[in-house]
Amino acid sequence: MKQRIAMWSVAGFLVSGCWVILTFLTSPMTFAKPAVRILAIIVQPIALVSFRFHVPMHFLEVMIANAATYGLIGLMVETLRRSLHHAR
Repeated sequence: MKQRIAMWSVAGFLVSGCWVILTFLTSPMTFAKPAVRILAIIVQPIALVSFRFHVPMHFLEVMIANAATYGLIGLMVETLRRSLHHAR
């Protein structure tokens, strides 16, 4: 179970890393589009804090926070999966 949760965290870190690369490769106006913003908020829940409250965050802080968020989501999913598996 620990390895699965770690994989969720790594996935969150990698997703956030892809957004960082996208940020460096595109213009700032790309993130002004509503569709891009909604997608960023869906795959990076910490982006909601940054967009909503105008909190400036460094890229590495966002990546670490996203990894922690995905880790918590993974913990919930794996706990639910495990409890449903034992119920059968």
